Amino acid sequence: MEPMSDAIGPGDLVLCVNAAPNHVTGRPVPLVAGETYRVVAVMDFACPCGRSDALLDVGVDFAWCQTRFRLLPKPRAEARPRRVSAPKETEKVR
Repeated sequence: MEPMSDAIGPGDLVLCVNAAPNHVTGRPVPLVAGETYRVVAVMDFACPCGRSDALLDVGVDFAWCQTRFRLLPKPRAEARPRRVSAPKETEKVR
């Protein structure tokens, strides 16, 4: 598995793919599988499990092993035609 810390940064969206109990303490985690989270910070510390080179702070509890997440693609801006509201012209009939 490639390290994700190079490709991810603060403000990116990640998808939680593993909400299993904490692999260090065994306690349940407050993360929800299938939920998206915004990365607050990337901490370049090796996870105690040895599976990743960085911990992610997603604003829930403390830092999480990056193997619990997958980076979501950044949304692309799409040009959409806008409707212009203009008053309707009417002819006066005598």
